[in-house]
Amino acid sequence: MTIQLSIKIFSSRNYLLASVLLISFFGFFSWQSFAQEKQRVNYKHLTYLPKNYNTDTSKYPLVIYLHGGSQKGNDLEKLKIYGLPYLVDKGRDFNFVMVAPQCPEGKYWSTENWFDSLYNEVTSNYHIDKSRVYLTGISMGGYGTYITALNHPEKIAAIVPLCGGINDSDTSRICTLKDIPILTFHGTADADISIHETERIEESLKKCNGDITFHRLEGEGHGIQYLYETKPEIYEWLLRQRKAMNIE
Repeated sequence: MTIQLSIKIFSSRNYLLASVLLISFFGFFSWQSFAQEKQRVNYKHLTYLPKNYNTDTSKYPLVIYLHGGSQKGNDLEKLKIYGLPYLVDKGRDFNFVMVAPQCPEGKYWSTENWFDSLYNEVTSNYHIDKSRVYLTGISMGGYGTYITALNHPEKIAAIVPLCGGINDSDTSRICTLKDIPILTFHGTADADISIHETERIEESLKKCNGDITFHRLEGEGHGIQYLYETKPEIYEWLLRQRKAMNIE
């Protein structure tokens, strides 16, 4: 009986270990395949460097800002209407490198693999702390923030999506985000993107012990871009997050 019991326990442990390894492998393969199956492209972008960058050789955090649908096109000046590009254009100084790509007309942040080219360019040309790479965006950019983190979770330390969501086709892999801290905001009266989009993300992540902080903005509509200007705690929170190990 003792030998049989030991064999059963050993077999159970092996089965459990094999299951964990399989889940890890297919999880890794999943995000790799989603990123690789899309055409790799280069998007035009704005780049902001902190005022002390040229005299300070230390590595800086990187914040990638994704605009909303009305800033699509081929004119980078359109990105300065609101959000982080607006703030730095007005002279606001941040202690991180900020890059703001522009999505072309007729496309979405999920259409092509713009991230790898941008990431490789910025991390090669500037001294970036690869353990502190962050994403934030609003509206279409909120969707882009989620999908980019889903496709490249190994490179992202934390995300701040504003009034965003995830397409129905991507909800099955939402737990890919469980180890990425998320700070998100959504207005309860948003008529353009329902708060339900963020609520279902929160619900799914809680089932797999994800790290999400969700602020419901009572009575607020879709235009919550003012948060980038009035809530400096967003940046304070971001900069406290880092990956366990640097990506080399």
